[in-house]
Amino acid sequence: MEHLPPPAEELVLIDRELARLDMRRSQLLTRRAWLLSVLRAPGPAPAAPPGAWGAPSAPPAPPRPSAPAVRTRSAQNVLLTLGGLLLTIAAVAFTLVSWGQMGIGGRAAVLTAVTVAALSAPAVLLRRGLSSTAEALAGLASVLMVLDALALYLVVVPDAGAGYAAAASAVLAALWAGYGLVLDRLRLPLPLAVAGAQLPLVLWAWAGEADALVFALALLATAALDCAIAVRSKGAGVRVTACAGLFLTGGAGLLVALAQSLSAGGPAGAVAPGALLLAGAVIALAGVRRAPVALAVAGGAVAGLAAVAAVGGVLAAGVPDGWAVQVYLVCGGLVLLGVRAPLGRPAGRGLVGAAGSVTAASVLFAAAPVAVVLVGPVAQLGRLWSGTPDDGVRGALGAAGLPWQDMAAAPVVLLSVAVALGAAFRFWEGVERYAGPVLSPGPGLRTAAGASAVVTGWAGLTLLPPALDVSYAAAVASQSVLVAGVLAGAVAALRRGPAGVALTAWVCGSAGAAGVALLALGSEPATYAVFGVLLLLFAGAATALEAPGDPSRSPVVMTVQAVMACAAVVCAAVLAVASGASLGLTSYEAAPVLLVVPAVTAGLGARLKGRPVALPLELSGVAVGVAAVVAALGDPPFLALVLALCGVLAAGTALRPERRQAAGYLATALFVLASWVRLSASGVSSPEPYTLPVTVPALVVGVLRRRRDPSASSWTAYGAGLAVTLVPALVAAWAGPYWLRPLLLGAAALVITLLGARLRLQALLVLGGAVLALDALHELAPYVVQVVGAMPRWVAPALAGVLLLAVGATYEKRLREARRLRDALGRMR
Repeated sequence: MEHLPPPAEELVLIDRELARLDMRRSQLLTRRAWLLSVLRAPGPAPAAPPGAWGAPSAPPAPPRPSAPAVRTRSAQNVLLTLGGLLLTIAAVAFTLVSWGQMGIGGRAAVLTAVTVAALSAPAVLLRRGLSSTAEALAGLASVLMVLDALALYLVVVPDAGAGYAAAASAVLAALWAGYGLVLDRLRLPLPLAVAGAQLPLVLWAWAGEADALVFALALLATAALDCAIAVRSKGAGVRVTACAGLFLTGGAGLLVALAQSLSAGGPAGAVAPGALLLAGAVIALAGVRRAPVALAVAGGAVAGLAAVAAVGGVLAAGVPDGWAVQVYLVCGGLVLLGVRAPLGRPAGRGLVGAAGSVTAASVLFAAAPVAVVLVGPVAQLGRLWSGTPDDGVRGALGAAGLPWQDMAAAPVVLLSVAVALGAAFRFWEGVERYAGPVLSPGPGLRTAAGASAVVTGWAGLTLLPPALDVSYAAAVASQSVLVAGVLAGAVAALRRGPAGVALTAWVCGSAGAAGVALLALGSEPATYAVFGVLLLLFAGAATALEAPGDPSRSPVVMTVQAVMACAAVVCAAVLAVASGASLGLTSYEAAPVLLVVPAVTAGLGARLKGRPVALPLELSGVAVGVAAVVAALGDPPFLALVLALCGVLAAGTALRPERRQAAGYLATALFVLASWVRLSASGVSSPEPYTLPVTVPALVVGVLRRRRDPSASSWTAYGAGLAVTLVPALVAAWAGPYWLRPLLLGAAALVITLLGARLRLQALLVLGGAVLALDALHELAPYVVQVVGAMPRWVAPALAGVLLLAVGATYEKRLREARRLRDALGRMR
């Protein structure tokens, strides 16, 4: 057998072991610090500190390695760069400052000599292996060539303007290109040639004061040259420069062409911009097969968008305003036909992204009118039962002044997108076969397509009534049918499992139900009709989702069922309030009518005992009961009646074993509160004659209950009986000016408190002590006010500070005392 020492002895052993481990750790840390000092110090090893090993007798530590020298190549590059920069600055200063002090011949001779020398030197240096020096002088020569062109402009052709700049940039680009091809070991001239080639065509268009289309043509031609260089060049610097130029000039050209296409006055005017856009699409696709993946995807996307803008711009120019979006949407769908083209997988992904971008932009176009339709019904809260609006559903939505003729295509756009996505969801195997070479569709994409189809289809159908300007009654009826259909489909799908499409349909149906419910508040018949239909719909949905005895049901489905049941309760409450308003009842007079709803939910809760939906249903009924109490606050007699009726409902619920404790306490509190409100409403200033006849038999019943069931709580046995008298008496004592009632109440509370302490009954101790404390506070309040008024103002904060210091200094002790008091109260019955 294993011997286990007593706890005290084992604790001593553990403390000793922990101390030994701390000592060992300290020794190891000391040794580590000494070893680090040996490795870092340049001289002989320092003496070892006292520790586990002592000072070592090993040979002295090796000398500290010197810092590595600066690499020769790096230093050479820095020096050459600084030298080239200084020479460039000197050349610029000479051109700008000293140029005017020399004659024509001197100027030409100086510049020619310096430039020829700078261009010739790299060839000699490269043969001798001085490539860095050659690069520096090549950069200087490039700057000198630009200065030569500037000097020639200032002296020979000062009036040439942009035409000279175009010719000079073309010549310089050609010279740099030839120089870089001859001296192919230099890395700077060819990228400079590519950079210079970005300017000639644009500057020639500027010099000729060309229109926007010619500028776009010049930019796209430059982009085509950049694309060819990027595809065929082998140098990394040249490719990077060409790609940067391609993005800049190609993007600018496409934007200019797009602006011209959108502003065209007719199909004929959109042909030329469309041709430029198609040319841009061809340029974007020219090098996608040899480009990196990211660039190929971007090229495919740009090509797809440019093609949509080109074809759609020509077609949209001939349709009415507002319908152009539908044209672009159709063209975006046609782009997907290019997925099977031999462009490579990345470019195909870019085409799919372009089609998706066009679709998303089309849906965003329709988002504004959909938001109006969804938010507009809130306006009915300010015009409850004001009658059918004269200007149809647009007036009911508060949107009669909107330009609906420009938004007429919005529902068509949404429904077209819904049909396309729904077809993809339905025939997903075909989509996978068609797009397999480009994409890898999975179940997540299919769910996203189905959910998006549901959302766009529901939004399009919701937008149809105001777009068609139908009547208020027709809009309410059509929206009710739509909500019923969507929720029915969602429930049917949820019965098979919590799929994403089914949940999306349920969310859309719920949002539509809220919208049509708010819309129906403008008319009394519509309110009864819509809320009645919604009540049956939600109740039927909650019933359809019920699956007793199925432990594998998803929590999501159970949550949906609970929400449906609560929504049905809300609809029933609205119908109850509407019936009271139709009968001409005030809010407090209609409160008892509203209690029919919690009565029904309590009965349904008993019928659905043990099922997950029972508790949310009953809690919804409780919320309606609270609303009834709030509605009755304006009239105390009706408030007492409503509280008593709520107590009856709670007492009936307490007959069920699983609700007995919570409902029993609630029923007791409601009955007591109802009696207090009734006494207050009757103007009773001395409540004891009315409450004592209730308290005495209640206490007798409590005594009998405790004899039969000693484990029963004192709150159950005596709490209600004592509170019926003590609380009204306390209120009367605080409100009355006489001394006899506080004296008698204090004496009774003292007796109850002592009995509670003697018999260890929590209810008597807490109620009696609380009433006694409040009664004493009432009696001492005038004297406390006098004392406070007589004290200097600094005394109160000083006393508060002293109290806080005292409590803080003995915080642990006070905490233990509070815990002991809590435990003592908890042990009482």
